[in-house]
Amino acid sequence: MKPSVLKNKAFLYLTEFFAGMSVMAVELGASRLLAPYFSSSQIVWTIIIGTIMIAMALGNVYGGRSADKNPDPDRLYGRILIAAVWIAAIPVLGKYIILGISAVVIFAVNTNFLIWAAFAACMIIFVFPLFLLGTVTPSLAKYSVDSLDDSGRIVGTLGAFNTIGSIIGTFVPTFISIPAVGTSITFLIFSGILLALGLTYFISKKAGAVKSAAAGLLFLLCCIFGRSDSFAFWEADLAYEGESVYNYLQVKESDSRVVLSTNVLFGVQSVLMKDQVLTGMYYDYAMAAPLMTGKENPADCRVLILGMGTGTYATQCRRYFGEMDMEGVEIDEKITALAREYFALPESVKVTTYDGRAFLNVIDEKYDVIMVDAYQDITIPFQMSSVEFFTLVKEHLEQDGVMVVNMNMRGESEGNINQYLADTISQVFGQVYTVDVSGSTNRELFASDSPGLSEKLESGSARLSDERLVRLMDRVKQNLVPYEAGGHIMTDDRAPVELLGMRVIDELIRDEVVYYKMIYQEEGIPGLLRSF
Repeated sequence: MKPSVLKNKAFLYLTEFFAGMSVMAVELGASRLLAPYFSSSQIVWTIIIGTIMIAMALGNVYGGRSADKNPDPDRLYGRILIAAVWIAAIPVLGKYIILGISAVVIFAVNTNFLIWAAFAACMIIFVFPLFLLGTVTPSLAKYSVDSLDDSGRIVGTLGAFNTIGSIIGTFVPTFISIPAVGTSITFLIFSGILLALGLTYFISKKAGAVKSAAAGLLFLLCCIFGRSDSFAFWEADLAYEGESVYNYLQVKESDSRVVLSTNVLFGVQSVLMKDQVLTGMYYDYAMAAPLMTGKENPADCRVLILGMGTGTYATQCRRYFGEMDMEGVEIDEKITALAREYFALPESVKVTTYDGRAFLNVIDEKYDVIMVDAYQDITIPFQMSSVEFFTLVKEHLEQDGVMVVNMNMRGESEGNINQYLADTISQVFGQVYTVDVSGSTNRELFASDSPGLSEKLESGSARLSDERLVRLMDRVKQNLVPYEAGGHIMTDDRAPVELLGMRVIDELIRDEVVYYKMIYQEEGIPGLLRSF
């Protein structure tokens, strides 16, 4: 005999609705949980979607067979309770599991670190609860269909409720819960919804008191210990840590500088030097661009920055060249808010919240310098790496204008991402020069159709009054290399930036861990622990 709550099919449809909603919410939550460690590239998304589809398919098969073998709703709602508790535990344990897996994978494999680590993390953290949720639809079909006469209608209605739930579960985390309360609370919210479904069923049946109480207690513990939104949990005294629609955001302040990071494993995205000195980073090298325009006074340059971040480049240019006409485009308005609050970006510097390429498509203005700084770690927007994009940039440059591109994954292998970018840019601009940034993996690229960039840089630096900047510009001039173009061209139709970037990440990780691998091979885990 059916429990009273199941006699009305509305509860079954609600179960289907909220199960579909939770699956999509967990999928989007998975991307936000993994992004600060592995990036939000198409590769990571492919891994997330692929593993979740595997889990759902296996759940469908198991759920159908289980329902045929033993059509007891207790089994389904028991699985929903388990899934609820597992999802609630993700904010508590997920980040520790990710870092543990990353450490093991780095020592276990020689290539494709990010793929293997992200895949292993998805399999361990997300597959099981979504496998359990995958059993919902075939089980509910078994409990809902009373006769073959209405089987098609009922199965179709279940599918519709699942789809509608999935749609809502896609929009709510992205536009409401994650920006408002963060990824951790989002997991807890949807876990709570699943828990409520299971508890409603067992309470109505007046059974399952032990499993209901256990699930409720575990959920409560997860709410207590899983509310932290700290992805870099080993960091202390952060000035700010939070999330936006696009990014994980972390601001760290010291006596000498303020730093923004959007990825806990790949370093600094923006920096403010409190004592108003050079940053020692690529922003300083990029200040050669206004000097390359040939203007008598670089302060007369009009500059556009695509990928404004917190405005480091704008701040440094104004600090050393004067009140330049600076304008920025930044897709993440929360980063712009942090720029105003923590990085002393003045209100006089206009920042438009928009995609860089879309912005160029809707304006007619021309600039003396356009800086392209939208590339961070492996996440390189393909639409800002193609011939079509760089042609659009060129159209918005003055006759003697200069484009400067920060390429932050300097690779040495043939066909690396920077070679592709430089070859692509060489298809558009007649003059292309590169310079490696000392002490980092960054490389700055300067492009123009105006000849004599090196000579203009030398002439412009001679008019500078700040000795530190003069010495730096001399170093840039000495290390500036005319680029010899090859045939690695990226277009809107074909720009495999994620795969190319992943190869460089592999090289960087391999170089960083070789020392520790040697210690591990010679002294084992005790020696490895002593080395930290």
